[in-house]
Amino acid sequence: MTRNTPSRDQANMLEKCLRILQAYRSGDMHLRLADLAQRTGMPKSTVHRLAHVLIEHRLLSHDEQGYQLGIALFELSSLVPVEQQLRLAALPFLQDLFMATHETVHLGVREGVDVVYVEKIHGHSDLGLPSRVGGRLPLNCTGIGKALLAFSSDEVRADYLARPLRRITDKSVTDPARLSRELSEVRATGLAFEREEATIGRECVAAPVLVQGEVVAAMSISVPVSAYRMPHLAAAVKTSALGLSRYLRNAQEVLENGTRSVSREADSPRGERVVTMRMT
Repeated sequence: MTRNTPSRDQANMLEKCLRILQAYRSGDMHLRLADLAQRTGMPKSTVHRLAHVLIEHRLLSHDEQGYQLGIALFELSSLVPVEQQLRLAALPFLQDLFMATHETVHLGVREGVDVVYVEKIHGHSDLGLPSRVGGRLPLNCTGIGKALLAFSSDEVRADYLARPLRRITDKSVTDPARLSRELSEVRATGLAFEREEATIGRECVAAPVLVQGEVVAAMSISVPVSAYRMPHLAAAVKTSALGLSRYLRNAQEVLENGTRSVSREADSPRGERVVTMRMT
């Protein structure tokens, strides 16, 4: 065994610690020791011992209600590239969308069969929404998820439609044929709709964020059914998504042009200056 290779015991301990952290699901604030033991399949004594290790590293915290995820996880999440780059680029567009509607707005990306929420600005009527930053929901139950799925590759859509579709409410779309028809409409209109499929009493409209034909994210507005004003909301979210798409596309072109310029300088003969002229 080399000096830097972790022992089998250390690797086993790390795996068990990860199982504890991954036991938390969307909506969980606190979990009791018994809950963690049940979800991880580990004895309470093992969970109790490892939980104290996680608490020391601020990955968990503990109070009279039980164990909750620690502040160190929040600090680490802010360093994830998609969080840093996409979120920072999108924030001005999300803020404009919120100011225009005063309703809850989201930014999400696809990870596997779920939408993961990268940013959320809470509206005045946000009560009851299951979404949270860093949380995930099934693609078929959300407007953002449908927008992401509609503009994904044919292979991704076919794989998703071949799976059992999950249900959150009685109005969630679980029929593959119906979902396929909805996705075709989303591709045709550039808008995805969710009608009480994630939360009863709430509806949303979403639009994809496309960069050079690839869907990189989606934005949505969620409102109470009583406040649903489809033409106004659809125009607002589509305008914001198009603005973010243009911003990201321009940023990518600037980066690619800069990379090509550096490459040309590196490849030019020694002593030869490469001069770039700007046409005015």
